[in-house]
Amino acid sequence: MQKKAKSSELDAEWIVEEPTELLKFLFKMMPSKSRKSVKGILGRGQVVVNGEATTQFNDALQPGDRVQIHSRVADYAMKFTGVEILHEDDEIIVIEKEAGLLSIASEKERHLTAYRQLSDYVQSVNADNRVFIVHRLDRDTSGIMVFAKSKAVQQKLQKSWQEVVSERTYIALVEGTVGKSGKITSWLTEDKTFTMRSSRKPNNGQKAVTHYKVLKSNRNFSLLEVNLETGRKNQIRVHMQDLGHSVIGDKKYGSRNNAIGRLGLHAHVLAFTHPKTGKTLRFESKIPTSFTRKV
Repeated sequence: MQKKAKSSELDAEWIVEEPTELLKFLFKMMPSKSRKSVKGILGRGQVVVNGEATTQFNDALQPGDRVQIHSRVADYAMKFTGVEILHEDDEIIVIEKEAGLLSIASEKERHLTAYRQLSDYVQSVNADNRVFIVHRLDRDTSGIMVFAKSKAVQQKLQKSWQEVVSERTYIALVEGTVGKSGKITSWLTEDKTFTMRSSRKPNNGQKAVTHYKVLKSNRNFSLLEVNLETGRKNQIRVHMQDLGHSVIGDKKYGSRNNAIGRLGLHAHVLAFTHPKTGKTLRFESKIPTSFTRKV
């Protein structure tokens, strides 16, 4: 068997030279991987034989068959709407979500959500597979999200989210000229209309701390880099309203301008400690061009 050189075993290609079964072939061609790891690669649909993804360990291989390992499962396993998989392993899935797609079902939308699409995706490999949401993005916020593949991993990440996340950066396009960088601290409560209310005085609400840095600005708009010290519902949107510079397109929190046809908020960078390996994973999503064209 001849192996074509690739950058890593997770993006490799081989030509079969003798009859065999797929899993046996993979064990032989990836000796540095544990048997469990190889089975995981196969089970996630990352193995492509002659152009078709497969998860069947006993698929028969014949001389001349082409076997590939793909790090991007979604390219072969199924098509997504508004979702791109950035990373997947046995514990987590990291995605990039487009603006306009719900993270999880609501009363009005129960089918086309990030959660539903990922559920269908993992269950296409094994009907018993599940995904669990670790944190949410508002429907009209784009960017990086994390899902867990088990309840235990979800709870581990959620309980220690403030400790395991080392970087959480958003990009906000806001109304008007923000003169200088700064920090906002307030206490947030939710009213009967599900709108978050902000108070600068300690009350029975949740303390929320937001740091912001001016990247670019003009007479009409400012592009801000926003870092969260806490992660409260609608925190950035409320704090930008407090600042007097509402997020573009955010009518709920005071915006009078919908210049880009969407909410001007993007989850740009997320870095966190992997729940099993302990290694730091960092993901960066490109700033939408609709934001940068305005400043």
